[in-house]
Amino acid sequence: MTRPLSRRGVLAAAAGFGVSLQFLATQSFAATEDGLARKKLIVVICRGGMDGLSVSPPVGDPDYAALRGPIALKDEALKLDGTFALHPALTATYALAKAGEARIVPAVATPDRARSHFEAQDVLETGASGVYGTSSGWLNRAVETISAHRKVEALSVGPTAPLILRGKAPAGSWSPGRVVDGSARLPTLLQDLYKNDPLLGPALARGLATEAMAQAAMSNLAPSAGGPPTQMAAAAAPPAANAPALLRQGRDAAAKLGETLAGFMREPGGPQIAAISLDGFDTHANQGAGQGQLATRLSYLDAVLDGVHTGLGPAWKDTVVVVATEFGRTARVNGTAGTDHGTASTALLLGGALKRGGIVGDWPGLKQSALFENRDLAPSLDMRGLFKGVLADHMGVDRAALDTAVFPDSGGVRPVANLA
Repeated sequence: MTRPLSRRGVLAAAAGFGVSLQFLATQSFAATEDGLARKKLIVVICRGGMDGLSVSPPVGDPDYAALRGPIALKDEALKLDGTFALHPALTATYALAKAGEARIVPAVATPDRARSHFEAQDVLETGASGVYGTSSGWLNRAVETISAHRKVEALSVGPTAPLILRGKAPAGSWSPGRVVDGSARLPTLLQDLYKNDPLLGPALARGLATEAMAQAAMSNLAPSAGGPPTQMAAAAAPPAANAPALLRQGRDAAAKLGETLAGFMREPGGPQIAAISLDGFDTHANQGAGQGQLATRLSYLDAVLDGVHTGLGPAWKDTVVVVATEFGRTARVNGTAGTDHGTASTALLLGGALKRGGIVGDWPGLKQSALFENRDLAPSLDMRGLFKGVLADHMGVDRAALDTAVFPDSGGVRPVANLA
């Protein structure tokens, strides 16, 4: 009969064969560093104040249906457990959740309580305890911290770099609307012009490398039969006659965006960390329930996430995706069948590196006495604790750096444990 070896037994046996503890420690450290170098982190920011009570409707909460009225989700909601579900537009996310690769954070908020888009987005992206506390983003500072130990590349997707990735650490950028003429000589001329410039030379090289990766990523995503329509095919088609066709085209484009981002991250030397912003979640009127304005936005979000999942392929197992918004919406529906600016919302965690589990954080409930200022879902988790937990568990950032450099003066905010 054999017995499992204890750690002490392994070390004693190693010593007996002349293998030093220092050698074992070096090998273990190298293995850890190699593992961290494979990790990928994507942060998706949903701008406009995404309604968490629709993203992950607490259909089992006895006060939910009465509070939400005409926008309450019922049988069409995708059930996660006895209390929570996902919006029916989030079909790909739901499939990942059922596979143990997606979790919800149903009552999370930044420290900001002003309900101003500008101020809340500033706090969300800077990671500061108050508005305009710093001018750089927490994800950029995380890149700067990690870069002190190992090389790490970052990428922002969109026409402008979001605040979350602005700062001292260099980060590439790519916008889906940019088209590069492969025959143009201008990049080569600029490279010659700036090759000895210590600031512009490396910046231009990073930009060209990013474009090259974009071309490689896009070329690997040539549409197959039955796949998403190309821009040329879409232009040649007759004007769309119905909303389902437009929605399908929008989802195809969103999935392609996610696949392209994944293509960047699959490239050798590609980014480990990326940020992408999605707009249009400010639903003051005609928000809808299973169908409608918000459902369309969530459908696009779901398609982007699905594209990232399928595009990463085997690298998905080393990936965590965080979806966050600046604040939630009011618990009660307003007079125009929408919701107004609120407080706590839902964040989503997805990825093959995510640990299985239930909801992240506590559920405060929707009783009137539990609402924040008698109108909003009350926060039970500081958003910084969620971000800290992902950076600690998944990217190996230590607690001291998280408390000071990445999230200034946040020592009292504990990282959420056991996320990855």
